[in-house]
Amino acid sequence: MKLSALLLLLFSSVWLVAQGRPLAFLPYTPSLDTKFVDRSANPCVDFYKFACGNWIKQNPIPDDQPRWDVYGKLTQDNQQYLWGILTEAAKPAPGRTPNQQKIGDYFSACMDESAVDKTGAAPLRPDLDAIAALKRVADLPPLLARLHLESSNTPLFGFGSNQDFADSNQVIAFATASGLGLPDRDYYVKTDAKSQETRAKYVDHVAQIFGLLGDSTATAKTEAQTVIAIETELAKASLTRVELREPHNLFHKLTAAQLAALTPSFAWPAYWSASGMPAQSIINVTEPKFFQEVEHQLKTRSVADWKTYLRWHLVREQAPYLSAPFVKANFEFYRKYLRGVTEMQPRWKRCVQYVDRDLGEALGQVFAQKTFTPDTKARALAMTKEIETAMENDLQQLSWMGPETRQQALAKLHGMVNKIGYPDQWRDYRALNIVRGDFLGNRDRAVIFESKRQLAKIGKPVDHSEWQMTPPTVNAYYDPQMNDINFPAGVLQPPLFDPKMDDAPNYGNTGATIGHELTHGFDDEGRQFDAKGNLRDWWTKSDAEQFGKRAACVVNQYAKYTVVDDIKLNSKLTEGEDVADLGGTLLAYIAWKNATRGQSLKPVEGFTPEQRFFIGMAQWACGDERPESKRVNAITNPHSPLEDRINGVVSNMPEFQKAFSCKAGQPMVRAQACRVW
Repeated sequence: MKLSALLLLLFSSVWLVAQGRPLAFLPYTPSLDTKFVDRSANPCVDFYKFACGNWIKQNPIPDDQPRWDVYGKLTQDNQQYLWGILTEAAKPAPGRTPNQQKIGDYFSACMDESAVDKTGAAPLRPDLDAIAALKRVADLPPLLARLHLESSNTPLFGFGSNQDFADSNQVIAFATASGLGLPDRDYYVKTDAKSQETRAKYVDHVAQIFGLLGDSTATAKTEAQTVIAIETELAKASLTRVELREPHNLFHKLTAAQLAALTPSFAWPAYWSASGMPAQSIINVTEPKFFQEVEHQLKTRSVADWKTYLRWHLVREQAPYLSAPFVKANFEFYRKYLRGVTEMQPRWKRCVQYVDRDLGEALGQVFAQKTFTPDTKARALAMTKEIETAMENDLQQLSWMGPETRQQALAKLHGMVNKIGYPDQWRDYRALNIVRGDFLGNRDRAVIFESKRQLAKIGKPVDHSEWQMTPPTVNAYYDPQMNDINFPAGVLQPPLFDPKMDDAPNYGNTGATIGHELTHGFDDEGRQFDAKGNLRDWWTKSDAEQFGKRAACVVNQYAKYTVVDDIKLNSKLTEGEDVADLGGTLLAYIAWKNATRGQSLKPVEGFTPEQRFFIGMAQWACGDERPESKRVNAITNPHSPLEDRINGVVSNMPEFQKAFSCKAGQPMVRAQACRVW
């Protein structure tokens, strides 16, 4: 969630970073930059302002972004670098490799905006005709299967594959809740003035899209009311974001007969056949109550209502890839109104994102070859192992954990797999046909390719080498069923991972991120999976209670933070991330002390090594966010706001308070400090 030899050779170069053209090389920014420190701020009163105040002043939010921070800036740097790769790959030279042809022709077709504009809504005609031909609700399953294969945000419900919660070595079918056009079910059920305003704006947007399809104003308004009526009932039956954090709420394995009994109005064999997969015998229905509501809607809604609903979701999915009126309407609601963004991203940036999403390992392989050396990988892995050793020592010494649980926890830690940089085996895209000049066709074929790839996993052993993020991604993650932590090459670059810097800021920044992902294996959600990734209670009752008390301390602390206006942080939603932030920083600090034991560490630029650790830890999070985006994140984001992720952590750490000589009673010194790990 948080370099290469090539980059190291270029550190002394003069960097020319231009928004309007691709980069030949990635720019260098150190992982600790004292010019970003606001020395007028008291670190014991507001450490985030102290560490990041000048970064925020010098880096206003760009017009095309809802939020701007160190991660976002590095993401844009990576995108400009990828833009250069794609610009070269788009040249139809005879020596291009198959992957270069695919990424280059996809990018070329995407960048040809005039050709896309000429097509209007014509690329949707086959699917619109199929929807128009629907005669009976009973005929919905094969049509829905077709639309699901072509969709990343599936209408009505989702159907795919995942690891069996009870046997993580096997992949089974999953039927999931889906089918909403607003970011979360809460948008449909909250009654405050802002939620009512958002629903009204949404209805207007849906009507606008129907108008672009040629419907009259009166018809479009009626259709929009039908859409929100169906979605509201689905939302009411959906689990909340907090409920979704409890794995047991999502584990309900049913036989095909039981699924048919749950939804008798839906012919599942016809759906499976049209999806190109065999009949399923076992399906994990993540939210049975939701599928009960699906059944109710199928029984009570007319064919005309379903045609309206499916037309909307088809166009909502495809609007960003159609002609300018559709792109603009989509932007105006989802980015401008909901997120506060005032300007659309330039087309090159959107096209880079689409290639990274749809051909991520073809593009990422080139990125990794050019920016990520074996030495960088080895250094990141060495730091990871240091932090795992710190976690092992911590587990051995925990006073509140008994020997039975401790043994299981150590087994889980020892079984954790570290993935650094990129996959060991690259994805094979040979079956995906990319045609120069056919942007929407390429996008649809890429989505279908991925949909079929996911469905083909059902009934097969798990591929433990697979990644969920592409190599250029500026992020990281822990997978509780794989029991692995994953750090793409994109996140292991300055200013996040910086071989030119001393260990203090590197451990504070990337080390805390590694510790964060490691701690996810033992947060309120991850701790419910065992060393093999199976959902199993391996905790004694007393140890589980002790964990709960310590985690509750964190929940209660963060519940007092304000996100924006009068909206308080939903600390039950952010619990796992908050626990991981605190635990990860503690582990990184311990690992740094162990790694530098016996060394004579000196102050640098007026800051002690301990202070540099914490400033480095804070400067990954420097940034700002628009109020509109904060409101969305207050509902949907399991991460706390940036300033709380820093101040909330250090206010619990005596090590920080000693480093900056903070006194009892100051804001960065909590009277009742929280500590889980």
